[in-house]
Amino acid sequence: MANSKPALFGLLLLCGLCSLSYAYKVGVGRADITGPPVEINFMGYANIKQVGRGLHTRTFARAFVVEDEKGHRVAFVSADAGMMGYGLKREVIKRLQARYGNIYNVENVIISGTHTHGAPGGFLMHLLYDISILGFVPQTFEAMAHGIYLCIKRATDNLVDGRILLSKTTVLNANINRSPSSYLRNPAEERAQYEHDVDKTLTQLRFLDKENNLLGAFNWYAVHATSMNNTNKLVTSDNMGYASLLLEKEYNPNKMPGKGKFVGAFCSSNLGDVSPNIMGPKCSISGNDCDILTSHCPTGEGECFASGPGRDMFESTQMIGQRLAEGALSLLNEQSQESTAREVTGDVRFIHQFVDMPNYNGSTYNPLSRKLDKIRGCQPAMGYSFAAGTTDGPGAFSFEQGTTTDNPMWNFVRDFIVPPTQEDIKCHEPKPILLATGRATFPYEWQPKIVSNQIVKIGDVILAGVPCEFTTMAGRRLRNQIRAAASAAGGIDTEVIIAGLSNIYSSYTVTPEEYQAQRYEAASTIFGPHTHTIYMDVFERLTKALMRNETVDAGPSPPYMNDVMLSLNTGVLFDGHPIGTDFGYVKTQPLKQYGINDTVKATYISGNPRNNLFTEKTYFMVERKINEDRWKVTYTDASWETRMVWHRTNTILGFSELEIYWNISPQTLPGEYRIRHCGEYKYILGGKYPYEGLTHSFTVKED
Repeated sequence: MANSKPALFGLLLLCGLCSLSYAYKVGVGRADITGPPVEINFMGYANIKQVGRGLHTRTFARAFVVEDEKGHRVAFVSADAGMMGYGLKREVIKRLQARYGNIYNVENVIISGTHTHGAPGGFLMHLLYDISILGFVPQTFEAMAHGIYLCIKRATDNLVDGRILLSKTTVLNANINRSPSSYLRNPAEERAQYEHDVDKTLTQLRFLDKENNLLGAFNWYAVHATSMNNTNKLVTSDNMGYASLLLEKEYNPNKMPGKGKFVGAFCSSNLGDVSPNIMGPKCSISGNDCDILTSHCPTGEGECFASGPGRDMFESTQMIGQRLAEGALSLLNEQSQESTAREVTGDVRFIHQFVDMPNYNGSTYNPLSRKLDKIRGCQPAMGYSFAAGTTDGPGAFSFEQGTTTDNPMWNFVRDFIVPPTQEDIKCHEPKPILLATGRATFPYEWQPKIVSNQIVKIGDVILAGVPCEFTTMAGRRLRNQIRAAASAAGGIDTEVIIAGLSNIYSSYTVTPEEYQAQRYEAASTIFGPHTHTIYMDVFERLTKALMRNETVDAGPSPPYMNDVMLSLNTGVLFDGHPIGTDFGYVKTQPLKQYGINDTVKATYISGNPRNNLFTEKTYFMVERKINEDRWKVTYTDASWETRMVWHRTNTILGFSELEIYWNISPQTLPGEYRIRHCGEYKYILGGKYPYEGLTHSFTVKED
């Protein structure tokens, strides 16, 4: 009896440690969000000529859900999309609440875009962002809304007792600063605190069940998903999506892309001035360096274009994605004795506030004058350098980055659309206004005025959902501000992760110093020179309120615009086929035999791929013969090794053809193969009908 109290105390301590280790319920999920792969413009480069012609990789949304022992729950989604629109988030929340009640709401769900520039647009509901897509595209919107809802539902259905580990590593040779002259505007003593002019750290949250089985890994890294340039016309998830496919392939062996229990995501962070085209900008004709201030080339030397490390954009995408995946895998494969991972512990909290940026008034301490400076937001406006584009995708006409003076001709064009007020011009200085988007209301709002600011706390990890693209230093300052505020108000050290392009899209945010340079990112900082200072103020206030368990005013909701959307995109009228053929007819059969690294091609008489997006399915399958009666699917349209290209061959008669390419990788097993295409055609008198086409079999021989 004398030893019963110590023994009881030890048992209670052990139970306490067990409950501490498994205090969370965690779940992960994934779903297909691929929109119409043809005849719809892509979102990202704002290039009217970048109209979809097929599919390289499907796009997915990946989610994790975490709940603490008090029942506080949060969900985070990383979607293979250019960014996120609030109308889309509102629709996702509506569908979640129809199923789960008020468990999910605007405050505890973050939806972030990976920033691929190779997926169909038309889902943002602000005219400036949808105008190059020719307006709103309901099919894109629905594919994304359903897929994002479904991935959160799957993560919810998969909730189990589990653990969360945090780890970090450095990934080099995957990103560069595309506006280094702007970065140099930041104070020298501040820049001296960092080794690089971009963030090289990959931050990973690892989710495990109570038996330490790996469920998923979400990785944040700052780089634009622009390895595929503005000449690409095949739907792609780009470098971030390819990294996800590689990671998931590692832990979902023998599964097709987009299938399997393990979910691996690569998520956007403070990528505003960060490019994957690490060979840097060169003049496209001469090969000489571009001007560092303006990214301009002399007459006759071509456009200023940055390129990746590969021979073409496909190989560059592979190489950058491979480096990101290897960084994530190095963390997951660490041996316990050398692991840098640490356990995430603590409760789950969340806070959210809408902010009317043009009407924001506040103050900030100026260390130079040692006084409080008044800060205010401006009506949204885009500067001249916005039209210059970036070295990842140059713009049109003769615009140059770094422009701080206006032009009478372009001012005339601007004023014809909608003129800025003198107050607007003064507010945005030194930005010369090219588009006074905040004053434009026809046919509806051009850019958002009300933005979403959100913080999710999972133990001692804080996710800051920002509604735009923060540049490197802008993100660093925000992380430091949130970390300091959390320490001051809550007394704990936190790991702060910037979750970029979340919830609503409002272009860029640069530091006040970078704003003075007026390169592309600064010209696209739509609320003026104090934009970053306002965010610093808002997120500091939200962090302190979060740590003190205080509530904040919800703020004014963004306007509901679903019922005023316009579109110049037409639907599919009908499909036809030449006399003597039928839908699914194989016009070009594969050869009889191929070797490793050869490319198989098959051409089918097809319907329009917009007739059926084959969500969670596939437009085609590469099948391998197992025995006399059985064929096994080895590749689909989600596989990196395949491509699908669609051609309209006769507009009047509705004829079209579909080309399927399969690059035979060294990992391909020898044997007998065939390619099966599935589609739907639209009958001229109405209705859609399925069809199928199958090639003859062909042999892949050993190398």
